[in-house]
Amino acid sequence: MANKFNETMKFETYTEKVSEVKQIIVSVYNALMEKGYDPVNQIIGYILSGDPTYITSYNDARSLIRKIERDELLEEILRSYLENEMNR
Repeated sequence: MANKFNETMKFETYTEKVSEVKQIIVSVYNALMEKGYDPVNQIIGYILSGDPTYITSYNDARSLIRKIERDELLEEILRSYLENEMNR
């Protein structure tokens, strides 16, 4: 049995996680646009239902969005919206 303490662990900072979530949102948005879907409606459908079929598998968008929890996705969307509004 391998000793877990011999493996190098990576400490993921909050900034790295936010950056990853933003990249995923943009990639999924672009894939949905390219396939002719309304990205806002499709992403809302996914967030509300948890059903990944709201997201196209084109460009691996479906697997990408499943890498993050729906609450993290919603948190980042709201955070980004509020930051944008506050900077107006």
